[in-house]
Amino acid sequence: MRSLVSFLLLVLAAAVQAISSNGGNRLLVILEDVSEKDGYSKFLGDLEGRGFDIAYETPKSESLRLFHLGERSYDHVLLLPTKSKGLGPNLTPSILLQFVNAEGNVLLALSGSLAVPSSIVSTLLELDIHLPTDRQGLVVDHFNYDAASASEKHDVLLLPSPGPLRSDCKDYFSLLSTAAPDGSARGGKTPAGPGVVAFPSGVGQTLGHGALLSPILRAPSTAYSYNPKDESESVDDLFASGAQLSLVSTLQARNSARFTVVGSADMLSDKWFDAKVKKVGEKTAVQTLNREFAKAVSGWTFNEIGVLRVNWVEHHLNEEGLSNASNPKIYRIKNDVTYSISLSEYSWDKYIPFTLPENDELQLEFSMLSPFHRLKLNPTISSEDSTTYSVSFKLPDQHGIFNFLVNYKRPFVSNVFEKNTVSVRHFAHDEWPRSFVISGAWPWIAGIGVTISGWLAFCAVWLYSAPPATGESKKKQ
Repeated sequence: MRSLVSFLLLVLAAAVQAISSNGGNRLLVILEDVSEKDGYSKFLGDLEGRGFDIAYETPKSESLRLFHLGERSYDHVLLLPTKSKGLGPNLTPSILLQFVNAEGNVLLALSGSLAVPSSIVSTLLELDIHLPTDRQGLVVDHFNYDAASASEKHDVLLLPSPGPLRSDCKDYFSLLSTAAPDGSARGGKTPAGPGVVAFPSGVGQTLGHGALLSPILRAPSTAYSYNPKDESESVDDLFASGAQLSLVSTLQARNSARFTVVGSADMLSDKWFDAKVKKVGEKTAVQTLNREFAKAVSGWTFNEIGVLRVNWVEHHLNEEGLSNASNPKIYRIKNDVTYSISLSEYSWDKYIPFTLPENDELQLEFSMLSPFHRLKLNPTISSEDSTTYSVSFKLPDQHGIFNFLVNYKRPFVSNVFEKNTVSVRHFAHDEWPRSFVISGAWPWIAGIGVTISGWLAFCAVWLYSAPPATGESKKKQ
């Protein structure tokens, strides 16, 4: 009976760990009308298939609450386009930012055919993400559009799969098509060539200079954004153009909460999942990768990928003849120590070993007010679900309170901040090296020996020398 209870408790603990590992599975979807979810049935069905518990609400619903008794009612929020100018009292910018500060994740989808609600504009301004001032914009490209569906407006952009942001960043959004150029044989195991992402009727954003902002999908150099209500033949006042336009933008807060802006909600709809498109000037049609791209973007936003976990941290002496106990509270200056940290990465449904990108480094700082050492951590041990990074070094000749600090912050992966405080003391009175083993002291030791020897020789000569016979000479006179 006890073994059965222990087994059930173990299963419960594992389930809780699985739920908490990816930030939870409670997802709130906000739509103008609940019936609109039928247009996103494939996307929402994929989310349900990945284990999300989805609740549907409208912005004006009286039962809508992001918090209950000070705690988050949901783990993630999906905001789809609405016709309302505002989102009601339960989705104000203050509440949405409070939700992000409480480690909640938000996926926001916009539409070029609808004006963006003012509360959304205000929320994005707080994050340094800028939209057109008139709250409505449309991205067009006269060189990279779908010839079948956008032959006149050129507002369905066909874009290549996004690549890595930088060489030192992990790549979660590069996609390869599993379809042949003629659109056949989709679903094979071997990628056949680069894919195309359809971006229909989208709103472009411009990003500030904040270090927390990162673009996933940028507009090509020939694209620009304008107000579709402007009926003039020429566009004089552009919002932005080219690489200034971010079509899919992300913000990862300092608490690792994630906020993603998808400029086109239509790219998440059933119509553009696996749709066949033909780029202008090309003869063959290909299938879009919107479904795969939507999975990657939603998976990253909802903490299904790119989540790092610190399994354990250990530091200890690395000297022979001494106690090398783990994580002591005090060291001595000039000690040889070893520091190790074990990291795992959550990938969809399990933890895998965390590997660094090719041009990236995981560093350890041994610091007081400023770093005395900044060292590269090298992978030493790898298992099925973790990688251990270690480094050995000699402590500085400085006593005080020091920190072992690992502060790893990169786009698209959750932040790692591990600080362990230790004391570093002077040598004890019986730990100093004896003077006879220090070569620089040998002349002084020799001088002391010569002085003592000379003094003893003088004393011996003085004591054993006969005094002069002065008394006898006086009597003879």
